[in-house]
Formats: sequence, C-alpha cells, structure tokens
Amino acid sequence: MNNQEFPRQFDVLVVGAGAAGLYTALCIPQKYHVGLITKETVKLSASDWAQGGIAAAVSPDDSPQLHVEDTLRAGVGLCSRPAVEFLAYHAPDCVRDLVNLGVTFDRRGNDLALTLEAAHSRHRVLHAADTTGRAVISTLTAQVLNRCPQIQVIQQALALRLWHNPTTGQVQGICLFYQGQVQWIRAQAVILATGGGGQVFAQTTNPAVSTGDGVAIAWRSGAILRDLEFFQFHPTALTKAGADRFLISEAVRGEGAHLVDDTGRRFVFDYHPDGELAPRDVVSRAIYNHLQKTATDPTTANVWLDLRPIPEERIRHRFPNIIQVCAKWDIDVFQEPIPVAPAAHYWMGGILTNTNNRTNIPGLYAIGETASTGVHGANRLASNSLLECIVFGAQMKHLELERNNTQGLQEITKESLLTETVTAKIIRQNEWVQELRHQIPKLMWQSAGICRTQTQLIKAQAIVEKWREEFAELEFTSLINGLQPGENIDCGTEEITSSLKLWAETENLLDIAYLILKSAAYRTESRGGHYRQDYPQTDPNWQAHTLIQHQKWWKSPELD
Repeated sequence: MNNQEFPRQFDVLVVGAGAAGLYTALCIPQKYHVGLITKETVKLSASDWAQGGIAAAVSPDDSPQLHVEDTLRAGVGLCSRPAVEFLAYHAPDCVRDLVNLGVTFDRRGNDLALTLEAAHSRHRVLHAADTTGRAVISTLTAQVLNRCPQIQVIQQALALRLWHNPTTGQVQGICLFYQGQVQWIRAQAVILATGGGGQVFAQTTNPAVSTGDGVAIAWRSGAILRDLEFFQFHPTALTKAGADRFLISEAVRGEGAHLVDDTGRRFVFDYHPDGELAPRDVVSRAIYNHLQKTATDPTTANVWLDLRPIPEERIRHRFPNIIQVCAKWDIDVFQEPIPVAPAAHYWMGGILTNTNNRTNIPGLYAIGETASTGVHGANRLASNSLLECIVFGAQMKHLELERNNTQGLQEITKESLLTETVTAKIIRQNEWVQELRHQIPKLMWQSAGICRTQTQLIKAQAIVEKWREEFAELEFTSLINGLQPGENIDCGTEEITSSLKLWAETENLLDIAYLILKSAAYRTESRGGHYRQDYPQTDPNWQAHTLIQHQKWWKSPELD
C-alpha cells in the first residue's frame, strides 16, 4: 500500500510477521481492524527458517503430562509449571487447528509422522520434511492475506517507539518508520511478536532481521524483562568459510546422525551419557570444550555431523533442504560428514507476560520469542518454540478492547528538521554506526558466548556503556527521541532512509547487548543456556528469575 492508502489508526497493531505474529493476527476477533507490521516481508523471519518441527503429545503412547515433565527437566528449575502445563495441554488442539488451516505435516499412512528430538522422552515432533517453519509460515501468510482488509499487512516498516497516554500510561500506538517517513500510528493495543535477537552475536542461525527490536522497544518504555542472560546456542550450525551459519536441525541427530571429532570418535559421550541427544546446552558446551582441548584455533575449528548412519532413503525423505544447502557448499552428505560448530540460536528470556500475553504496561502484549512466558526456563526444549507461538497466539481470540478516545492526530511533517547541515552530519556519522553494528556482535561472541566469566562480562559492559553514551549524542538519536506524537519526519533521500534503518537496529542491538551482559554478570551460577566458567555449578540459591525494569535489576523469590 502507498502512503495515501496507509491508515493512521487501527484497533490492534501486531509488530512482527513470523509464526507468532501471523497466527496472532488470525486469532484476534474479526470485529477488530488489525495492522500487521513486518520489518521486511511476511516470509522473512526466523520461523520460516525453523527446520525441526513442532512438539505436541498426539501419539497414543504419549501424553501432555510427559511433555510437561520433559519441558520442566530441560528448563533446569526455572520453568513455570502452570505455563508449561498450559502449553502442553493446549498443544494437541493447536496442532489440529494448523492442520485444518492447511499445514501439510508429514504422515505415515493416515497418521501424523512423529520424530524424536533431544531431551524428549517420546516421538512427538511433527514436521514437514526439514522445512516445517516454511510450511507453517506459508500457510499462515496465505490465510492472513485472505483476511484483507480486516488484517492489513504493512511490509518493510520498522517500529521505533511505543506511544503512551501521558496520563494513564496506556499504550496507544507506535512511532513507525515506513516508506521514508517517521510517523505515528494509533491503536488500542500493541502486540510485540518481533522474534529474538541472535544478531547480537557474531555466530548465529538467526536471519538478519533478528535484532531484538521488541525487547529493546519494550525496555525503553518501562516493561519488565526476565532472564535475558539465557541464550541457547545451537550445537550444529554449518561451519564453512563463506557460508551462512545454516542450522542443521536437531532432528538429524534424532534420526541417528553421529557427532564426531577429527578422529571419527563420538566424543559427546565423554560429557553426557545421552551423547548427541543430550540437551542442546550440554552438546554445545561439549563441542566448545572439546575444540578448546584439541584444536589449534578453537575460534575457527569445527567438529563433524555424520548422517551416514541414517538410511539414504530416510535422509532424502526427511532432510531435502539440508541436502540442497550442503550441496550448494560442495558437501555431499551421503559421502562425507558436515562441518559444524555452535551458534546463537534462541533467546529464552524476554518481556515478562502472563498466559494471556499481557505485560505490566496496559495495552501492551508480547508473544513468541520476544516474550518470557515461563515455558522455557533456562533452556528451551527442542520444537517448543513454534508451539509456543501458536498456543499463546491463540489466546488473543479472547481479546476485548476498551473503547478509549481514538480521534486522529493533528499531523505535522517536519521536513525542516532535516536541513542540509543535519543531513550532512548524519551521513558523516553513518560510517561510525556501521562500524559499531559490526563490532557489537564480535564483542558479544567473545564475552558473552557459550562460556562466560565475570572479568569478560564487566569489561564488555564498560565498552558497551561507552558506545551507548556516544550513540546518544548522534544527530539521529536526538532527532527521533525529540519527536512528539503527531510530528512526522520525511526522510527524503534513499541515503537518509537506509541510515535510519541502520541507526534503529544498531540502537536495539546496543540495548540488548547491555541487558544481556549485565544480566549474565548478575547471575553468579551456571544453569541451562547460561554458563559461567568462574561459577561452573548450578546454585540452588539461584533457582530464581532475573528481573529488569529500566535500570533496576532484581532477583525473584526462589522457585519450588
């Protein structure tokens, strides 16, 4: 849609068009006008990249209670049992809804095909070959587009700030960058479904759009965040010079693939009796520690994922996309193992929500990886991520809005703010922002990656704090932060437009880097996705959540 067609008012704004955003938009009662905002296109999200599948207890030899126990065990004492039970017991119905919508999961005869993944006690992972996320996203996208104009998709639009009622604190819209303009969009409710923040690390399986936007925007507005130190590092990302860190699904190991070192030995059994099927954090640390001991340069080294123990016809049926991507990089999975190493994959922490997706800010909701619902604890169980998006997205069918004053804004376009002098300064500063965008992930990978220490964390935090101070002095920072509701900016040239996108994503990465570093330093133990070499044991006194609001960090009461 062009600017003339773009409405300045919706009932509900959903920010993010992965599985969480798409399904949420479909579940919102059809009496409400929904704006679905996506930073790129509706098919570019981490959900689209999800290979493994979606977990649900639909087999006769399985039960939601077994699913609950597996999830609690993986979460290392930090899951909320009520939230996990909510997830597992709603899972079968939500899967049936996906099937009814048209998602074509693999079948064995008339039954849904189920596979085993790490830390699951039963075969309960539904899949569509090795592109489950794509199958879900393409189906949900088609359903959303069929619901126009009740759901209007706004592509290549970037949310910059939440807009609050100054008297009540109620969210009443967002500040949005769209088609070269910074503008204000009013809504009765805003739902953040922006995914994770893997781009804060140099090695990640996440797409380029995963810059922690929702968490950063919510934090700047006073939302309570939880457990940001817990980041899951997937053990098997393709590691070859020039190639993206393409995720090699855990389902490959579930089907029987072996992890081996340069000598061909299955070394993970040295670290855990379940070997390749141990929880993800255990396998990632096993690879990390093994390379530290055996590799000349552990930062560039890899181990090997050998698919050859799996029957060839099974590989062709289950993993056609992995075969294709590996072939692109001259790897024949039928003749040789795949070079792999860990990469940042999934953020367990996020914006604190209840089972109705509400945050502490009236009118603000969060769903999916952006949220902290309590279902993942310190370490997410495989294939619970797509499930969380669907189960919690479904709760928005209960949304009831209170009709507040929704009269339109008097809009003022402030083209004069972008004078030749200001524009020239922004272009000069752009080079420094680009360099900063490059340095943040490198610093985080070195200082807050798979294994952490207090010394590394504090040193990195000081660097990030200095960068944040310098960032606050930028021309764009004062320009955007100084805008009042109704004051729009026409960015004019393509150069300024691209500079603003770079600026916004870099600000979000700076903020989440700061939050992760400070949270990781605050938790003086090792648990799940958070591993401290100086505190290598799990501490029962830390069976508690890390909570953040503004600049206040505190520890929740200890959990049972």
